[in-house]
Parts: sequence; structure tokens; C-alpha cells
Amino acid sequence: MSLVNIGKLQLETERLGDPGHPAILLIQGLGTPLTRWPLSLCERLVAEGFQVIRFDNRDIGLSTKLDGLGLPDLAGFLQGLRPLTPLYTLADMAADSAALLDALGIRQAHVVGASMGGMIAQLLAALYPGRCLSLTSIMSSTGNPLLPPPTPAALQALFAPLPPIRDEAHMVAEWVRRQQVLMSPGYPTPVAELHAMFTAEYRRNFHPPGVARQLAALLTGGDRRCLLASLRIPAVVLHGESDPLIPVACGRDTAASIPGAELRTVPGMGHDFPVALVPQFAAAILAAARRAPGNLV
Repeated sequence: MSLVNIGKLQLETERLGDPGHPAILLIQGLGTPLTRWPLSLCERLVAEGFQVIRFDNRDIGLSTKLDGLGLPDLAGFLQGLRPLTPLYTLADMAADSAALLDALGIRQAHVVGASMGGMIAQLLAALYPGRCLSLTSIMSSTGNPLLPPPTPAALQALFAPLPPIRDEAHMVAEWVRRQQVLMSPGYPTPVAELHAMFTAEYRRNFHPPGVARQLAALLTGGDRRCLLASLRIPAVVLHGESDPLIPVACGRDTAASIPGAELRTVPGMGHDFPVALVPQFAAAILAAARRAPGNLV
């Protein structure tokens, strides 16, 4: 892994596979580091003849923190007192992804995004159409305001305040508890594995202000359906039928908004990356990539 300069920012990036092979760019979601993409998924894609790039978005992980921007007024917004003004947008984060491809010398890539990363990937494909060979949108949404909301338990997992004591033990326990609300009921991750994952993430970097700024960008992301209608690339939409945070109706709406998109729903899948579903994740990404007319690097 290494920090890659993209203008005023640096993005912690890992590049796997032969740099001469067609590229797959993986974009993660809200407050989620690059390490949340299963290594076994990356290795499977590399074995299929691709190079894989995964990275920390701005403001989380080991990438540049934008603390000089301050904090968004999430409390005022959630209480209905004030409109929310983001300190940067999802389009800015899509621009980061395009700049990362530039910095790595990659002309075009197959773009994959999960959750908020799916929203960023959709914008990357729509706003930088010459850069994207295919799109795989995983457990994401269009921003359509008429879609069903998260379950009450999932909303609580997303928006509940962090515990007052934020040392490793308290935070890991809190993240495990919240993840158990979101994870796939048909493919539950053992608590010991969740504990190990969140311990590693806490030790790698724990930076709540960055998550708050990302959340403001997500909440003000707007409706992308008109932009998605402009896409003319192969697209696969993968969504869990048991997703409590971004309901499966959001995946169906995403697929309906992209011309020619293929929808794949997975029974028992929630809002996470269970190891047992790595073959389904890989199959969706490869299905989109192999429908692309060219694989230029």
C-alpha cells in the first residue's frame, strides 16, 4: 500500500495484480476503509486477469483528513432545525476517483462501488463517461426520495451517537453491536471475526470527524436517476434481499434507472461482505466487465 497524490489530497491505495492488465477500481462506503473489500475477492479478480485497485476515500483510513473544513451540523439537520450544508459532495469524491486513475496512469477502469461507494461509482460513470468501462453497483441506491427508508434498527445503527468513552475496547464493542444489525442474516459473520476486523480498523485509523463529513455528503447527494439514464456501459446491480439499511427496492430502482442494467438480488444478504458471498460479488463484477466492448488500460 502507498499514499498516492491527487492534487491537494493523498489517497492510501493498494494495487494488486499486473499493472498491464485491465483495471477494476473498488470504491468503499461511508467511513469504510479499503480493507473492508475482502482480500479473497481481490485475489479472485486478479486470477481472472485483472488488476485491482482499492483505496481509502478522503477523510477516512490513512488518506488525507479534511479537518480544516470543520464539521457539518448533522444534529441540527436530524432534529429538523436547519438544512444540511455539506463540506464536500459525492461528486467531489467521484472526482477523487478519477484523479486516482490519472495518478496511476489508468485511462479506463471497470468501476465497482458498495453502499455510498456505489453512489460515488454511479457519479464517476455518469460524470466521467470516457473513464468507465463497466459499472457494478452493490447494495446502493439512486437517491430517489420515494424509496423506502432503512429499518428503525438500521437507522439507529447509523445515526446513534458514539459512546462517550471511545477507547479501543468500547468502540470495537459498539461497532460489533451495530454491525450485527446490518449483517446478512443468511450468512452471519462470527462475532470473533467481527471483533478482529473492527480492532484492526480502530488501530489502523479512528477518525469520527471524517465520517461525519462523508455522511453529510451522502445525505445531500440528491437524486441521480437522470444521470444514470445517460449511461451507455454494461452495468450489474447486486443487492441483498435482507438489507435493512438500503432496502432491496433501492437496488431495483438503480437497475431500472440504468439502460440495460442487470439486476441480481441475493436472498439472505444484508448490508455487509460475508466471505460466503465472495463468489457472488466476483461473478457480478466479472459479468459487467466481460460485457464491456474493450478493456483498455
